[in-house]
Amino acid sequence: MIDVSNMMSRGGDARIVMDPASGLNRYFSAPRPSRLTAYASSTANDISADAFAHVRAAAERLAPDGELAAEAYAAALAGMAGRIRRAYGVDDDTDVVFAPSGTDLEYVTLAAALGRAPGGIHNILLGADEVGSGCIHSAFGRYFADETALGAAVSPGDPVPGLDGVTLEDVAVRDASGAARSSVDIAAALDAAIGRAKAAGRHALVHVVHGSKTGLIVPTLADVDALAARHGDAMRLVVDACQARITGGAVRDYLARGGIVFVTGSKFMGGPPFSGFALVPRAARPVTRLPEGFATIFRRAEWPAGWPGRETLVEGVNLGLLLRLEASVFELERFQALDPAAVRRAILAFHNAVRRHMVDGLGARRVAPYPPGDRAVADAHPIEMRTLSTLDFSRGGATFEDAQRWHRAMVDQGVRVGQPVKCVPLAGGGWGATLRIGLAMPQLVRFAAMEKAALREALDADMAKIAAALQAVRAPAGRPLTAVTSP
Repeated sequence: MIDVSNMMSRGGDARIVMDPASGLNRYFSAPRPSRLTAYASSTANDISADAFAHVRAAAERLAPDGELAAEAYAAALAGMAGRIRRAYGVDDDTDVVFAPSGTDLEYVTLAAALGRAPGGIHNILLGADEVGSGCIHSAFGRYFADETALGAAVSPGDPVPGLDGVTLEDVAVRDASGAARSSVDIAAALDAAIGRAKAAGRHALVHVVHGSKTGLIVPTLADVDALAARHGDAMRLVVDACQARITGGAVRDYLARGGIVFVTGSKFMGGPPFSGFALVPRAARPVTRLPEGFATIFRRAEWPAGWPGRETLVEGVNLGLLLRLEASVFELERFQALDPAAVRRAILAFHNAVRRHMVDGLGARRVAPYPPGDRAVADAHPIEMRTLSTLDFSRGGATFEDAQRWHRAMVDQGVRVGQPVKCVPLAGGGWGATLRIGLAMPQLVRFAAMEKAALREALDADMAKIAAALQAVRAPAGRPLTAVTSP
């Protein structure tokens, strides 16, 4: 029988490699079904049993001997692009670029911006701490790991050939107290950054975040439209929706504004890590050739036909990426087929269960995904945003490092949640302890089919197990751990 779990652990960077002793990757997950109680969609998932069966059938059909021809790989990805467009309800002329991780997707926007201004590119990130550390390198046009998905040995921080001279700045999404900044405040900072780019003769790539690590959506579409009206073709919108907590309507809204939308299959979508794709509208297609350094990162079939310079990429196959995408898009398609009312009921039941067991039961504080006193902002967010709760456990002085230790040790208790994130500053310096609890699409498929009483019972059982595991690992630093080391 084909070892699809092993296949899905190939074709990425070092983060995807499974530790020989534990059988887990750096995020304590693996591309095989697991018995763990896992609410870790903000970090990484195990594959569901249904998706695993689907991927195995796809592998046996496409590559029964473990090999796949380049032509078949290209045809499979073309079919995948069509399925993604249909799932989100976007036009057929929307291009899809595939990548082995969300971090690699930053290269897509740089390719689209090349040649649009004489001074080069100014990349304006938004909340870099809340979208992923590796993106700092890739958004700068640099390698972010020791090895690419093609197996090319590179050095993190070295420029990708053809992407020299990119400048970068980051606009914070939270203030010094940890509170979310308002959309108006963030838009003003973006406006100033675009102005600096224009003054330097550079094309501005302007990131917005649709679902940060703590559930923020900033800035609003109204503020995005105001920036576009002011700066026109001097800027290009880049939408970081890598958490995948985004509706088809929102995807279409961003594409209609000429935005490039990033999505990964390994977060809310529920697929195994790592896979990603960028949705690129016609207005954002490149005006110059792809950088020569992309030949060390991407395979030809992962880029749309007709893009200039595509022919310089290697005509190879990344079977691991294709199978991970199969799992992710399988989950997306069956989630999109659910009754929206049943999905809403399940999400609200989850939200309430987190409150009962974590907030009321353990005294955690929810980290607000909206500015202070502006609850209406969160109430206007799509219901998918309520599938993630960031919880502050810093009362009593618990630190970010404590939370990292708890996160690792909870795996030994049969529980995995989302990694801590630095969003709660402590009065004496440093960061407070946080953990994240999030649903994924395959869980919602199961929960949406349940009656109200059974749904509450299932969620209460899961949240009680998570609470018990957390209580069990709140021990002094130095407790022996058997899981692999977190990145």
